[in-house]
Amino acid sequence: MSDDLKEKVKNAVSKVNDPHMGVSIVEMGIVQNIEVDNDNNVKITLKPTNPACMSVARMAADAKALASEVEGVDKVEIFVEGHSMAESINEMINKN
Repeated sequence: MSDDLKEKVKNAVSKVNDPHMGVSIVEMGIVQNIEVDNDNNVKITLKPTNPACMSVARMAADAKALASEVEGVDKVEIFVEGHSMAESINEMINKN
């Protein structure tokens, strides 16, 4: 089940485009990893192409929203890596 759910989450977040390139964050390799645990909690790791990318917070928020809408998903956490503001972004995105 978790592999099927992982694929559904990947398809959902692939609708998020890098606003500068107009290309899916999955296609661009910004989505580094998607994990689904036994309780259907999802952890998505994003790594922007630029460590100062001003759009990463928006992309992370959009990815979280779309992944949260996938049927069967319980909770979604987004982790941004390799960004100068990663800690602040992660705290903001995952505060609820």
